[in-house]
Amino acid sequence: MPMSMPAIRLIVTAILGFTSLGAAAPVAAFQGDPTPMARPAHSAAELARWKKTAGRVTIMRDKWGIPHVFGKRDADAVFGLLYAQAEDDFNRVELNYINAMGRLAEVEGESALWRDLRMKMYITPASMQAKYAASPAWLKELMVGFADGLNYYLHTHPEVKPKLITRFEPWMALSFSEGSIGGDIESIDLKDLERFYGKAPQPALAMASIGRNLDAEPRGSNGFAISPKLSASGKALLLINPHTSFYFRPEVHMVSEQGLNAYGAVTWGQFFIYQGFNDKTGWMHTSGGGDVIDEYLETVIERDGKFFYKYGQQERQVEARPITLPYKTPSGAMASKTVTAYFTHHGPVVRELDGKWVSVKMMDEPLKALTQSYTRTKARDYESFYKAMELRTNSSNNTVYADARGNIAYFHGNFIPKRDPRFNWNKPVDGSLPATEWQGLHAIKDTITLFNPASGYISNTNNWPFSASGANSPRRQDYPDYMWSLPENARGRHAERVLKNARGFTLDSLIAAAYDSHLTAFEPLVPQLLKDYDALPANDPRKAGLGAQVAALRGWDLRAGVDSRPASLAIYWGQDMVAQHAARARAAGLPTVDFITSSLSPEERLASLQRATDKLTADFGTWQTPWGEINRFQRVSGDVDQQYDDSKPSWPVGFASANWGSLASFGMVAKQKTKRIYGDRGNSFVAVVEFGPRVRAKSILAGGNSNNPASKHFADQAEMYSRGEFKDVLFYKEDIEKNLERSYHPGE
Repeated sequence: MPMSMPAIRLIVTAILGFTSLGAAAPVAAFQGDPTPMARPAHSAAELARWKKTAGRVTIMRDKWGIPHVFGKRDADAVFGLLYAQAEDDFNRVELNYINAMGRLAEVEGESALWRDLRMKMYITPASMQAKYAASPAWLKELMVGFADGLNYYLHTHPEVKPKLITRFEPWMALSFSEGSIGGDIESIDLKDLERFYGKAPQPALAMASIGRNLDAEPRGSNGFAISPKLSASGKALLLINPHTSFYFRPEVHMVSEQGLNAYGAVTWGQFFIYQGFNDKTGWMHTSGGGDVIDEYLETVIERDGKFFYKYGQQERQVEARPITLPYKTPSGAMASKTVTAYFTHHGPVVRELDGKWVSVKMMDEPLKALTQSYTRTKARDYESFYKAMELRTNSSNNTVYADARGNIAYFHGNFIPKRDPRFNWNKPVDGSLPATEWQGLHAIKDTITLFNPASGYISNTNNWPFSASGANSPRRQDYPDYMWSLPENARGRHAERVLKNARGFTLDSLIAAAYDSHLTAFEPLVPQLLKDYDALPANDPRKAGLGAQVAALRGWDLRAGVDSRPASLAIYWGQDMVAQHAARARAAGLPTVDFITSSLSPEERLASLQRATDKLTADFGTWQTPWGEINRFQRVSGDVDQQYDDSKPSWPVGFASANWGSLASFGMVAKQKTKRIYGDRGNSFVAVVEFGPRVRAKSILAGGNSNNPASKHFADQAEMYSRGEFKDVLFYKEDIEKNLERSYHPGE
């Protein structure tokens, strides 16, 4: 008979002393605060190898604390890079691997169990070890360098107390092979997973298209490429502008005598530059490419205590796999739960919908993904970059590209499964139909791409690709709908405006374009409000009560800025409309900003304006408060979960949330406990690059390169960041030496 919920076998076992999930990563039995067990002893041969490698590595810290790592071999540069990352923030390096390997509950407690289950459905030590064994020799060398660099750091810094991982192993690099933590795996909804595998059955909720987070502060990015004909120098330019949580990636430079010379942002713990450039090519990743994840509705029956699912004319047995989930209890002792997880040939079962189990299929090629992530950093021209792209494992990103030969290019997604276009791939499809199977991957040439468009520019702002290059953009009718996933957005319209007719771009004018202060989303919203107000009867009390506010918005130039009072009112008005109507927007399957633009009544818009007025007045004494008094950058600790305090120093920020069309993004994701808004997501590492015989570049990083509050590089870029002021990138050794703070071998 069809199963409405699985007969979940949930075993709870208290464990007084805990053994790790593999000898590679021993952990402690926690007693109160996490205190790791004694670190494993290292052999004399191992120590000798580390010291020999360290002797081939030089770390040059410039005046901003940025590590420029020079090594004989690529593996030496990797060793030095990981050592330098650990110096700047070992906590985040370790935490990323704890999360990637599904071991977060061992540190954070039972609340992280379902996150761990989600990761362990895809990543296990045994599978990663097998993939490591199958890796080519050159990649193994890099993974050994990765582990050795971190282990040598721990050896030379006995005062550092890891939360969990006291020894890193080379295979661990495969657990985290793209630049985004968790990547596609994190699109699986944790609440749905808990409902399905948890103790108490709960009503399943219908889910919108997987991977489409429409309401939160945007997690995306901006990428612009400018061809030589639009630049003042006759050279190609690239804007690298990821919108991530702050302090998610530091700024680094890695060089070897084997042709490596990459500069940019690296996600803590990884050994490849994720968004950056070398002396010949540059790459910027934005999220929101093609539809790369699919859900399958599985018709499941139980027979003799086993589960089977229909596939064509067959019945196939559901794989039942026990997954042990250790966790720290409130007392500090260790315990574990073992969940029987279910798998079909499509992938793991993650939820239930209308009496059917739902399995998820996604890209699961960590070895190829790590290979692609690294090899693109050494690409010397478009042809070699394209060859790296042909591995087709960059599943969560688009790519904006530029090079020293003057080429610019765009790839909308990279891993794009072939599918039968008769089905609606935005929703779960029938898993019993063989016709819903993926039919391999699309070749790069068949996906949505651009190469040297006649317009001379390319942009992506996590929007659809059909406005990427003005009149020379790809045409929607030429591609199946599953090749793109997100619609046009306010930043996309804004980018088209600042790029379309511009000429003579320089690094500085490209920065100015990327920080243009216009808030595109208010272009339809403000006229609607003015019309609503003007239609009010003369005796309506709102005519007088909101008159000054409406007058301010009537005269507003739709730009944000530290001195703008109308911007404060407009943004608080917009925030209130989002808060009031987000649930309706989700039910309609629309981004909330689109919904409030198209679906609100005059009464609802006016009511939100009144609430915005009241909140500004209550918090700041007047609704006429300049935006820079409200919108601030503050960094007071190195904690992963930042806390903010209105009484502590901060800097005014003139740009705003990307939700309103601000190209330079600055938004708050953390629950607001202060009166002021303190950004924690948006512009993080930003760079502009000019290619030619010599690379010229400028960059800025949120706060600074170190996450140690005692370091002078903890907030030495904060004031510049708040103003959108960039520093010169020190790419060449002679320039680094002129601005050198310290040069050393790891371990010194």
